[in-house]
Amino acid sequence: MRGKTRLKFKNDSEKKIEELKNQLARALADYDNLRKRTENEKEEFVKIASLRLVIRLLPILDMLEEAQKHLRDSGIAITAKEFNDVLSQEGIEKIAAGPGLKFDENVHEALESVEGGKDGEIAEVVLPGWKYKDGPVIRVAKVKVFGKKSEKREELEKEMARGDYM
Repeated sequence: MRGKTRLKFKNDSEKKIEELKNQLARALADYDNLRKRTENEKEEFVKIASLRLVIRLLPILDMLEEAQKHLRDSGIAITAKEFNDVLSQEGIEKIAAGPGLKFDENVHEALESVEGGKDGEIAEVVLPGWKYKDGPVIRVAKVKVFGKKSEKREELEKEMARGDYM
């Protein structure tokens, strides 16, 4: 009878040990998942904070580049280049937009349709666009596109010129 009690005790102990091992393995897996999720959330937070800062700084870069076009000052040119280099180091690049390039509604916003040229091609870049390399668009490029003006657009422009439009 003593042998059966010890055998039963041993089986109970082994079951308890196995159960504790499983609980430990689950707890370690849960901890590892929590650590990974926390790291991902932290990276997302940093990315969002960086994006907000970039969005606020892009108009300043636009002003520097416009000033450089008019003043042709070497100090402004160096500052704008450094600004662009920092953005590039952060994985941010200008969206390809320029006269003759095909309009892409995913990265360009057509502000105006102008006559002449080949339909669907960019006529002029009004404001450059920016995006993450291999990632989302930060700001679409605002462009004028070659194409025919619609009748409604022409009517609207005539009304605005006469002052009839409010």
